[in-house]
Amino acid sequence: MLEPADASNRKASRQGNTMTIRTTLKSTIAAVLMLGAAGLATQASADALADITKAGTINVGVFADFPPFSSASADMSLKGYDMDVAQYIADTLKVKLNPVPVTGQNRIPYLNDHRVDILMSVGYSKEREQVIDFAAAYAPYYIAVIGPAAMSVKGKEDLAGKSISVNRGTLEDTSLTEAAPASADIKRFDNYNSVIQAFISGQTQLMVVGNDVGAQVLAKQDQLKPEQKFQLLTSPSHIGLNKNEDALKKAVNDAVAKMLADGKLDESSKAWLKTPLNPDNLKD
Repeated sequence: MLEPADASNRKASRQGNTMTIRTTLKSTIAAVLMLGAAGLATQASADALADITKAGTINVGVFADFPPFSSASADMSLKGYDMDVAQYIADTLKVKLNPVPVTGQNRIPYLNDHRVDILMSVGYSKEREQVIDFAAAYAPYYIAVIGPAAMSVKGKEDLAGKSISVNRGTLEDTSLTEAAPASADIKRFDNYNSVIQAFISGQTQLMVVGNDVGAQVLAKQDQLKPEQKFQLLTSPSHIGLNKNEDALKKAVNDAVAKMLADGKLDESSKAWLKTPLNPDNLKD
């Protein structure tokens, strides 16, 4: 038979164990409820379009020095093709546009960290598709052969015997080398300024550049009257956004489709890229 003291100790021990079990159960249940609430909160905050509408502002990641797509104007505000599209999207959503300068290195982290809602000028790649989503293509990016209006060049066979300036080791260089006949005189330079200068000065008859560089030449050389002859490669720019943002993606796609349908994209292309928009250039 247990002594009264021992019995009392055993009873106290059982009561303590019971209280511990109850406390543990309560803590576990509370933790499960908290996790559930956190999950619901995460789902709720995943609707970026609702967050944008509530804030009254859309934060758009843009390159601050990327003419003619986006660069500082005389009043230091950003202007360009990308800015036209970003403003149209903001107006469609009835919110204020807040351009956020980004770099090639930080823009994907900015998007994933929700420091920006969308990104402009994002080229599609399978690697990027693993971490972000892509809305519609809205801007043409292509590599083109540019030459004076007086010279007839309609295809790669017409490059035979022509002197052509290109930036050494670039995608333009690779594309030209693959396309040009053996008799083409490819002159490689170490930067775009040298490529352009060689063409303008008559050192070469043609040059091969991206349409971003080409637009600057087309805008400034009235006497030479340069024009795009044909394209070597097309890779359009998309609007990037976080994954699982279906509502925002649809809103952006609808805005771009409306700009294309009503001629707004064509107007921006003529204003900034100095050439009419070819819808085929928006196809991957």
